[in-house]
Amino acid sequence: MLPGSMRQIVIPTLEQHSGKTAGVDFGVANNPEFLREGTAVHDYYHPPKTVIGEIDSRAGDALVEIYGAMDAPLIRTDIETAEMVKYADNSWHALKVAFGNEIGTLSKHLGIDGHRVMDIFCRDTKLNISAYYLRPGFAFGGSCLPKDVRALTYKARSLDLDLPLISAVLPSNERQLQRAIDLITAKGRRRIGVLGFAFKAGTDDLRESPMVTVIEHLIGKGYDLRLYDRNVKMASLTGANRDYILNHIPHISRLMVDSVEEVVQHAQVIVIGNGDAEFGRVLDTPLAEQVVVDFVRISEQVSGNAYDGLCW
Repeated sequence: MLPGSMRQIVIPTLEQHSGKTAGVDFGVANNPEFLREGTAVHDYYHPPKTVIGEIDSRAGDALVEIYGAMDAPLIRTDIETAEMVKYADNSWHALKVAFGNEIGTLSKHLGIDGHRVMDIFCRDTKLNISAYYLRPGFAFGGSCLPKDVRALTYKARSLDLDLPLISAVLPSNERQLQRAIDLITAKGRRRIGVLGFAFKAGTDDLRESPMVTVIEHLIGKGYDLRLYDRNVKMASLTGANRDYILNHIPHISRLMVDSVEEVVQHAQVIVIGNGDAEFGRVLDTPLAEQVVVDFVRISEQVSGNAYDGLCW
């Protein structure tokens, strides 16, 4: 058996629960989710988390009485979220195994010890083994991730190695980019305002910024754009970034404005392209008939017909 990731408790409706009992409106399934042979008892009493999917608070309260004393964080949520967590857990474990195997395969063909590589890789718990890159949202970009994935993919092909997982990373990223474009164009509005188009907040780096690709697509389709990013201002740019804007995307520089307010006044659709905290305030006072398309979940508290998130 695989190492356990959580204890999951799913509470189906009475009609869904095959073991119906009069007066009982909850059931238990997939409990515990995983047990390892040889350590089953320890695993049962020490799960990384306990997830309760509940129909209502009364049903959840009953299971909290049973499992609340376990030495693990306890999370209560709706049934559908609990079920998706279970699938996410298992798929993530499968993905990790496949990734380790592909890195190991490529390493061996290059005369490198793949175990040593992954041992060092796993020492990084700030980024590599963490929640940092596991937040649903926009496509990745910048000067490092795309370049290095291309390098690994190219090297594998030159060695005639089939590494389908690593080879699928960039195509998957491109699909996410297309979903972002489709989300904007589906609004049926022509005046678009973009807040944040560097590849991440706090930088002026536009190299391989996915927002630049979105902007260029919209320009090519005849949309009327205004762009703002306080870190990307022509007067203060120097070196490679200034050269990149002037010589590679000069049409974008002509659409840049000096404030959030100018974007808001122009736009029928406001696109939030990176997580600069400055952009959260546009959600407080939307103008009539405006739509906000958010690629980064700038706030956890926003909903409604005038707001649309990329993955939520």
